[in-house]
Amino acid sequence: MNQRIRRLTVALSALFAILFVQLTTWQVVKQEELTANPNNMHALYSQFDKPRGTIVTADGQVIASSTKLPVDSNSKFDYQRTYPYGDLFANITGYYSWGYGRTQLERTQNDVLAGKTAQQQLEATGDLFTAGDVTGSVHVTIDSRIQAAAKKALGNKEGSVVVTDPRTGAVLAMYSNPAFDPNLLVSHDSNVVSETATALQNDPRKPLLANAYQERYMPGSTMKVVTTAVGFDTGFLTLERIFKDERTWTPPNTKKPIRNYGKKVCGGDMAEVFRRSCNIPFAQVAVEIGPDLMVNGANRFGFDERVPFDLPGAAASTFGGLAKDFSDSLALLAIHGFGQGEVQVTPLHMALIAGSVANGGRMMQPYVVQETRTSSGAAIKTTTPQAWKTTMAPTTAATLTELMKGVATNGTASCCIALRNGISVAVKTGTAQLNPEGQRQRSHAWIMGFAPAESPKLAISVFIKGVNDEVSASTGGRLAGPIAKQVLDASLPVMP
Repeated sequence: MNQRIRRLTVALSALFAILFVQLTTWQVVKQEELTANPNNMHALYSQFDKPRGTIVTADGQVIASSTKLPVDSNSKFDYQRTYPYGDLFANITGYYSWGYGRTQLERTQNDVLAGKTAQQQLEATGDLFTAGDVTGSVHVTIDSRIQAAAKKALGNKEGSVVVTDPRTGAVLAMYSNPAFDPNLLVSHDSNVVSETATALQNDPRKPLLANAYQERYMPGSTMKVVTTAVGFDTGFLTLERIFKDERTWTPPNTKKPIRNYGKKVCGGDMAEVFRRSCNIPFAQVAVEIGPDLMVNGANRFGFDERVPFDLPGAAASTFGGLAKDFSDSLALLAIHGFGQGEVQVTPLHMALIAGSVANGGRMMQPYVVQETRTSSGAAIKTTTPQAWKTTMAPTTAATLTELMKGVATNGTASCCIALRNGISVAVKTGTAQLNPEGQRQRSHAWIMGFAPAESPKLAISVFIKGVNDEVSASTGGRLAGPIAKQVLDASLPVMP
């Protein structure tokens, strides 16, 4: 009898040991694996149905928050994520959806918003028995007044507006049309979420992408700022250089001639060809500079390198080839010198290029997160401005500033960019031709620049996508110029 009891005791002890090991394995060793498992609905439900911190603009507007739902709400969740401004900040805040996960700041700042950082957990130890708020807040550089001005100025045109502080790299506005309302993707009605997501994913205009920095486009003549900077830095350009009046010019390695916009005769000194945006002089200069120096110069501006942005999925602008690719095709290098061919740039990067001229040749690293804070207001992390690239010599930046002022006062933007109160502005326009010669015209419209020209506070890029005849029949100055003026006029008075 005693022997049987001993055997039973040993067996039960062994079973308890096995149970202890299994519980320890699942609850401790494999805890993170189980939590991350998409099939673990309980963990996902628990994470989603918790209070979440706010996202706040530089001027104090709450653009994302969580609301406690009443008991009789008929929702299976206790909290509702809301975005009070609808589509205005969608490409910045992103969304936190039960069915489609997290995007943008909701994704990159998840630990702060959910109260998971070490500092927040430590601060919460004093509230173990009071269930205190552990969520954090994210404070962004975006100014809601400048953002609203960008949306209003863009109107129903498909494109993007980006405004930065060239001295720091802080992004003050970044709006793209089309956009989307994140509230529809965080609804607790699964049918609404599913229908909205399907419609957005099937939209060929890609509204779910933050087109201002996740898509790239042919820049047209705004690229002449880069070619000019490389030309001055390498000594191939001077202000005294005189270019021959020409209607066409045939580069090496081809029989196909390059023409100025509108097939006009164009030439003169450097200031003249820059303000009139002649194509042929910049094609000739690119060929003279040569593949090695030209590609190296473009790389100094950050081409063919991902922009170090604190929002996810930044696209890399591209110059369209390596030096060896252009060595066999100087004709291709020629058209890249004035922003045609395979050159592609994001609107955010174009604003950074303008900002580097304004900032004496230093391109600052762009950012939207100014600071993150605990629920008590203590700082978790604060962004310190950093230079990303040295794009040109300070003397070259000063020369380019004068050339760009000429575009505004007596060049391709003189029709539409005169700022209120006589504030000076330096700009470059661009009309990127998308169609092969002889086919129906399709073109993007651009303008980039900064103001005030003598003491820059704002850098801007405006991009209008060439989706219809109205856009394609116009130019960067006439189409994008008024948008830039409207945004700058609204923005300068609110700057410190």
